[in-house]
Amino acid sequence: MNHDSAARLIARLLALRYLPREDAEIRRLLIDSSFRDEVEQRLAGSGLRLLAHPFAAHVSIALTRECESSVFEQNDAWQASNIGLAKDAVALLVILWALIILPKRERQLAGEAAQQETQSELFENVKLTPLAHEASRGIPQNVLLEDYGKLLGGKTRISFSLPQLARLGFIELKNKVIHEGPLLDLAFDYAEMAPRILNGALADLLKQRGLLSETTDQEAH
Repeated sequence: MNHDSAARLIARLLALRYLPREDAEIRRLLIDSSFRDEVEQRLAGSGLRLLAHPFAAHVSIALTRECESSVFEQNDAWQASNIGLAKDAVALLVILWALIILPKRERQLAGEAAQQETQSELFENVKLTPLAHEASRGIPQNVLLEDYGKLLGGKTRISFSLPQLARLGFIELKNKVIHEGPLLDLAFDYAEMAPRILNGALADLLKQRGLLSETTDQEAH
């Protein structure tokens, strides 16, 4: 049995791609600063970084910014992804992230603010865990097609991309409704991506459908 806890956790993250926050080693990672430092240092030595957003229900890993070009820049062109996603599938992923994660994050931020008055800083990492599991709201496929079908290549292309995103763990498809998958919340850097979306045309549609309020825009900045 491997008694190197850091190596064992990194191996599991590499092999399984993500782990839930309830996992014993992940919980240790979130509350043991020395253990987390060791894991992050070892990951950095291989060009990787930890994805452990306090509001996300799962933890994963990604390339460091410094190593992205060595992976994505091929033949003088920047690849859309390293997991076989075409550009239209990546665009669909961005839209689903905005439609599902941004509204959920707004509710989480509101809940976190309410808890701050009653919980001490000592348990800061732990107190966010229940909020991380707040259920996101699904998006009916017909609504997605109606709003974005023409922009994303039509029904055929979207129907091809959705199962692909599901197999990769970004979404779950249930009765023609698109739900959040384990990796959707970690797909993009919230601090970087949210302002770009909220300052663009997509924000107007989100607000029209009641999926977003002005407070999310303020929090993203």
